[in-house]
Amino acid sequence: MPAAEVQVSPELVRRLLAEQHPDLAGLRIEVLANGWDNMVCRLGDDYLVRLPRRTVAAGLVLNEQRWLPGLAGQLPLPVPAPVRVGLPGCGYPWAWSVVPFLPGETAAREQPADPGEAAGALGEFLAALHLPAPADAPVNPSRGIPLVGRAAGVMSQLPHLDDPSERAIAVRVWESAVTAPAWGGPPLWLHGDLHPANILVDRGRVGAVIDFGDLTAGDPATDLAVAWMFLPAPERAEFRRVYGRADDGTWARARGWTLVLALVFLTHSADNPLMAGIGRQGLDAVLEESRISR
Repeated sequence: MPAAEVQVSPELVRRLLAEQHPDLAGLRIEVLANGWDNMVCRLGDDYLVRLPRRTVAAGLVLNEQRWLPGLAGQLPLPVPAPVRVGLPGCGYPWAWSVVPFLPGETAAREQPADPGEAAGALGEFLAALHLPAPADAPVNPSRGIPLVGRAAGVMSQLPHLDDPSERAIAVRVWESAVTAPAWGGPPLWLHGDLHPANILVDRGRVGAVIDFGDLTAGDPATDLAVAWMFLPAPERAEFRRVYGRADDGTWARARGWTLVLALVFLTHSADNPLMAGIGRQGLDAVLEESRISR
């Protein structure tokens, strides 16, 4: 994982709260997660505090603060729209957020009880999210873009697959995806980083979608990669049916995005078994599907 550029601690969180949101400063604070981009602390029973730990993530928090509250009302699943905005202070250089605590465990650790129901829930969620975005929507240089823009990374990461047969199949998947018809519609709102670690399962059902730091606009195929990264093979067809707008070209590009993300996770998660496992699941899914379809 990338090293933190600023050290963030519960003590810093309490000082920031005391300075800017004193009514929350007396609540219990405990570290919940340290991700690639943010540290997340539990704040009492009802909130989380989300603070960037790298410069690259600082602008992403601003995107969430500006856009997610407006999007939340159109979505059929809860999302962590900020309820309080934090400013730089106490030596900490960036904006930060207080967001609602959403119950559940990540789908990377707890599978839903009914994969078919999960497929339908995610299909409905993305159908509601994937609407035309305004001209000033956030631009992400690596998500929602034409797949050719990820070609250099894919080519550099494919040699990390030790099995020559896996590499050969992955190349076929990539070539099919990158030559599929490009997205011809308007840029649509995208989650941008939809995988099992950003889906919560609560009492056996998909309960929320979290971490909108990569919120952007572009080709919906980026988000549809979740079909391979999360769902068993029989349920992908149900997900596609409920989503309702994935033609064959979009579905092929989504398979390509699965390969893109799986290779990134496998290449950069040597110290994060959870993310490596997500990458392996996505890679295995597209490889197996390619073997069956030949």
